[in-house]
Amino acid sequence: MNPRDIPSRLQLPPGPWTTVLDGLCARFPAITREVWVDRFARGRVEDAAGVPLAVDAPYRVGFELRYFREVVDEAVVPFEATVLHADAHLVVVDKPHFLPVTPAGRFVRETVLGRLMATYGPDLVPLHRIDRETAGLVLFSVNAATRRAYQALFRERRIRKMYEAIAPALPGVVFPHVRRSRIERGTPFFRMQEVDGVANSETRIEVLAREGDAWRYALEPVSGRKHQLRVHMAALGAPIVGDRLYPEPVDVADDDYSRPLQLLAKSLVFVDPLSGVERGFTSGRCLSGASVALAGP
Repeated sequence: MNPRDIPSRLQLPPGPWTTVLDGLCARFPAITREVWVDRFARGRVEDAAGVPLAVDAPYRVGFELRYFREVVDEAVVPFEATVLHADAHLVVVDKPHFLPVTPAGRFVRETVLGRLMATYGPDLVPLHRIDRETAGLVLFSVNAATRRAYQALFRERRIRKMYEAIAPALPGVVFPHVRRSRIERGTPFFRMQEVDGVANSETRIEVLAREGDAWRYALEPVSGRKHQLRVHMAALGAPIVGDRLYPEPVDVADDDYSRPLQLLAKSLVFVDPLSGVERGFTSGRCLSGASVALAGP
């Protein structure tokens, strides 16, 4: 399968728009209205079942659609993912910083999924996601018949995910520390924020090494909210080094690879739902030293 044939999904949020076309133009201002009209005309915008939408399809809050990303002159991401394990059911990948897991934004071919499909075929599906800016482990299902069993590990929180991060020191916090809060979509839409209300996120935080003004932390997300680790560390007053979004967005060129986010999905441990045997995988990647951790952007 060509990576261009992998649809992106979008659930329409509340808004004042009359048509789906109007809503898409507002959500993706970098894509002109003429381009969206052309995509509708070619059947590249569909409902959840894969039926092409008409260009005047009405906007309905909560409606799920599929659309196909098309990037002209897509830039090459000069880093490679490493396959740590592959069998008839699972592929375990050690992802570098800056390489997306799946097509998103300006990336279609230059993704882990896009690069690996040539080897593992069209049934390759990520079982979870990590941010483009985050390095480390990602599990893929390669067998549709056993996929649900592995997806249940994440849905039922039966897989232990451990991250490492470098961030400013927190001498006033007692460790281990548990951060619980309610995280919801913020403004702009791609940022998350803590708000009042019942907690829907939890992160367990420990210190691995105290190295001057920058400490090395172990982060264990109990829940799986978008940007959870980044939001929680920033809220504690220790934004992860290299974070371009938290606590405030930083304008950095897309092809500036000089200061990667110091966040690494270091290990995954779970009981295999097919064999009943405990399995564990560890990233071979390391974060930068504390000597450069607090350097300016």
